[in-house]
Amino acid sequence: MGNKVHFIWLMAACPADTGPGGRQDSGLLESERRRINWGGWLMVLLACSFVVVFWPTMASLVHAWGQGEDNSHGFIIVPVSAYLMWRKREEIARHRLQPSVWGGMLIVMSLVLYIVSRYGGILTLAPFAMVLLLQGLVIYLFGFGLFKVLMFPLLFLFLMIPVPSQVYSAMTIPLQLMVTKASVFFVEFLGVTVLREGNVIHVTDRTFQVVDACSGLRSLVALLALTLVLGYTALRTYIGRTVLVAAGLPVAIFVNVFRVVLMILAFHFFRFDLTDDSVHTLFGLGIFGIALLAVTFIQRMVSHWETFPDSD
Repeated sequence: MGNKVHFIWLMAACPADTGPGGRQDSGLLESERRRINWGGWLMVLLACSFVVVFWPTMASLVHAWGQGEDNSHGFIIVPVSAYLMWRKREEIARHRLQPSVWGGMLIVMSLVLYIVSRYGGILTLAPFAMVLLLQGLVIYLFGFGLFKVLMFPLLFLFLMIPVPSQVYSAMTIPLQLMVTKASVFFVEFLGVTVLREGNVIHVTDRTFQVVDACSGLRSLVALLALTLVLGYTALRTYIGRTVLVAAGLPVAIFVNVFRVVLMILAFHFFRFDLTDDSVHTLFGLGIFGIALLAVTFIQRMVSHWETFPDSD
């Protein structure tokens, strides 16, 4: 498509041939222009229809992202996905279009899923259907070849969907207990006497509770997005990318254990309360910064490993 548009621009800049052959070329050129114009208007119509149909879903997603820190990472997923697509612009321009009817089947399935989610009250499925339909449109209009080029940015959009509350609760409780037990182990190793009851840690004159925010799940979702992007853009092998993504879970748990241990030690030795609202937010940002440094360090190590001849 990019080559055709470039050809049309060059032809428009050159004097037209007045002979019979020139009139024939002019007619072909005009036909090509009309076809491209119709294709452009069709894309605009599809984009507008997509926004109109899924506007309630988009509004609910933005509302969920702004409600709390658990889903706030959703704001950056779409811009990052768009940037990753933009990085592929030259490959997209060179790609030969081969529309596939399989994309139409995926579109129909997505619309059915969306209708069921809206009228059945299963609102969690609505954004899933929206992303699935977008992928179906790419396959139907441009083919599996272009879908393969854009596969990661399109699949990355699933991370903007908030984790269902049932799944979130089921994952939070085990992580809370794991962080609590590990924190107590390190605190007692440092000579501080504590008493643990579930996810509650009792220290002299103070009680600490490992709440949902300290379970590591919030950090895990954000680190998952980060490791996926780093692996996709900075690593070459699937093994290296898998190692980096898998490292997100232990890093999330480690930094939250470190967070709880620091809070207990700061109060025990210095009577400084890091859970106070005035410092708690800055403290949390600092801990997440440590997580970012840890993930970046692991990425650099994996990237260095990939430079070895036998790493492929």
